[in-house]
Amino acid sequence: MKIKNFYGSILMTIICLALSFYWGSTHPMGVYAAVSTTAVLAIMEVSLSLDNAIFNATKLKDLSPAWQKVFLTVGILVAVFGMRLFFPIEIVSKTTGQSFMEVLDLALHQPAEYSRLLTSHHAEIAFFGGAFLIMIFFGFLFDEEKEAHWLGGIERFFGEKLGKAGAPLSAMLALMIVYIVSRYIPNAEESVSCLSAGVIGVALNLAVQAFEAIFEDEETGENPVAPLVKAGMAGFAGFVYLEILDASFSFDGVIGAFAITNDIIIIMLGLAIGAMFVRSMTVSLVEAGTLGEFIYLEHGASYAIGGLAVIMFVTTFVDVPEWVPGLLGVALIGLSFISSVIYNKRNPDVEDA
Repeated sequence: MKIKNFYGSILMTIICLALSFYWGSTHPMGVYAAVSTTAVLAIMEVSLSLDNAIFNATKLKDLSPAWQKVFLTVGILVAVFGMRLFFPIEIVSKTTGQSFMEVLDLALHQPAEYSRLLTSHHAEIAFFGGAFLIMIFFGFLFDEEKEAHWLGGIERFFGEKLGKAGAPLSAMLALMIVYIVSRYIPNAEESVSCLSAGVIGVALNLAVQAFEAIFEDEETGENPVAPLVKAGMAGFAGFVYLEILDASFSFDGVIGAFAITNDIIIIMLGLAIGAMFVRSMTVSLVEAGTLGEFIYLEHGASYAIGGLAVIMFVTTFVDVPEWVPGLLGVALIGLSFISSVIYNKRNPDVEDA
C-alpha cells in the first residue's frame, strides 16, 4: 500500500488528537482520558471496518478518479459530521420532539442523558442497518455473474440456480427476516418501529440499485452530452451507495462507542480518525489491485457483512460485545486471504481476476 494514500489519515489523526487534547484540557475528563479514549475509539473503528474497506473497494474500483476523490473529500465530511454527529442528534430530536439545537446542547452538557435517549433507539437503528447489510450479502450470494466460488458448490448453486431471481429474491428474504425478528420484540410499539426501519433499509437498498442500473445501461440516444451525463450520474449513484453502506456500518459503531465514553465530541473525533483510515485503505486496495490478486477477499468481506447483519438483529435482544463482530470480520477475511494465497500457489499461470 502506498504511504501517500494515508497522508490525509495521518493529518486527520494529528488534528483530531490535538482537538481532543484541547477538549480534555477544558473539560472535567482531563487531557489523558480525552486523548487515550480518542485513540481507543479510532483503533476500534478501524478493526471493526476492515470488511467495510474491502467491500468499499469492490465498488470504488468502478468509479472514475474524480468520484474517488469526492469519496475521500466530501464523503469523509458526510461520514464524520453527518453519520457520526448530526444524524444521531437528529434521531434523538425526532423521537423526543426537541429541536436539533436543544439535543446538541443536551449532548454537550448532559451526555449521560443524551446517551440514554440515543441507545434507547438502538433496536430501530439495528433493524435499518441489518436490513440494508443483509441485502448486500444476498446480492453477493445470488450473483449469477460471479466466477470465483470460495465455498465451491454451495456458492455455485446460489449463483447459478437462484441468481436469475436476484433482487426480488433478496428483498423477499430480507423482508421475511425483518418481519419474523420484529415479531419477537415484546413491546408492540417498538416492534412496529423496528419493522418500519427494516422495510426502509430494504427499500433504500433497492432504490440505490435501481438508480445505479439506470445509468449503467448502454447508451442508446444520439445526444452527444448524454454519455457524459450518464457517466456522472452513475458515479453519483456509486458514491451514494458507498455513503449509505458506510452509514449502515457506522450506526452500530456509534452506539457501541457509548460503552467507552458518552462524550459526543470525543466519540466524533475518534470515529473520524477510523473513518479516514478506512477510506485510505479502500483507495489503497483499489490502486494495488488487491481484490484481483486475492480473489476470495471479496467473499470473506461479504460473509463478514452477512454476519454483521445477523449480529445487528441479535443485538435487539441480547448485548453483544463490540469485539464479536470485529473478530468475526477479521477471522473471515483472514481465512479468505489464506484461501486466496493457496489458490494462487496452485494456479500460478492463472491471471488475476
